[in-house]
Amino acid sequence: MTSPSHGTQSECAVSIVIVNWNTRDILRDCLISISRQTRKPHEVIVVDNASSDGSVDLVRDEFPDVRLIANDTNRGFAAANNQGLEIARGDNLLLLNPDTIILDGAIDTMLDWLDQHPDVGCAGCQVLEDETTIQRTCFADPGPGNLALIEFGLHRLSRRNPLLARAEYGDWDRRSQREVDVVSGMFMLVPRRVFEAVGLLDEAFFVYSEEADWCRRIRDAGWKCVFTPEARILHLEGGGKSTAQIRSRMYVQMQKSKMIYLRKHYGLWGLFRGRMVFVGSSVLRFVMSVANQREEAAARRRLARASLRYHLTSQEPTE
Repeated sequence: MTSPSHGTQSECAVSIVIVNWNTRDILRDCLISISRQTRKPHEVIVVDNASSDGSVDLVRDEFPDVRLIANDTNRGFAAANNQGLEIARGDNLLLLNPDTIILDGAIDTMLDWLDQHPDVGCAGCQVLEDETTIQRTCFADPGPGNLALIEFGLHRLSRRNPLLARAEYGDWDRRSQREVDVVSGMFMLVPRRVFEAVGLLDEAFFVYSEEADWCRRIRDAGWKCVFTPEARILHLEGGGKSTAQIRSRMYVQMQKSKMIYLRKHYGLWGLFRGRMVFVGSSVLRFVMSVANQREEAAARRRLARASLRYHLTSQEPTE
């Protein structure tokens, strides 16, 4: 792995910030892939959010060149990324998930591409779920209208209908370059000049929606957010989890973060509309699953109850 630079910013092409929480083994694979696939001068910063699985010892013992920040508590995704960004020395800044594998010199390729596109403020690359499946990364601004399309499942009715498919760009196969509203958070490459103009991630977002807010601010400042298939990475969790595996606490946290986003960018009226969308979609999911005794249906009822409890009483689940 390239040793951290200690001189001027130009000696370090990119600072790679990875937030880790109990992903020891896949973090190792990610760090190895960075070392093997990246030739440009770089530094890697791992911010560990109080992992209990030996992640900190792994980094210290096996990757001594990595700059490590070991938090005593889980500070959340946005705050932990900010810790890394605040000490980063690179000319560019890359937020990278630990459950990713760098393929075919992807970081070097994206750095070269970014140099050729000075109007781009945030760039994302192609993400694979496996050897042949392209993950549908990037999405439209999560305003009330797009939120309703997703929560009521309307975006799945016709991927060829640009109106219904717009929330997640469902009519686009991710094989072509495209300007997007939001670059997905597992790989976000930002030039330092953009970061210095826009600032850190908003720590009001504990986890989820922080990338949407950052991209919104980047676009508002006059830069483009762009997806390009010029480079590829592998996302180990790209296939997602079944409904039965989703924990109520994280499900509600995702909705809470979306509400924070709506309040910040769409005001009280947007916040109200978003809450009505979540309440309505939760009622619909619960009712439609009542007669079904399968595990997935029971999980949908569990998540719907947790959502309704949060939006109607502000009570968040503990598990």
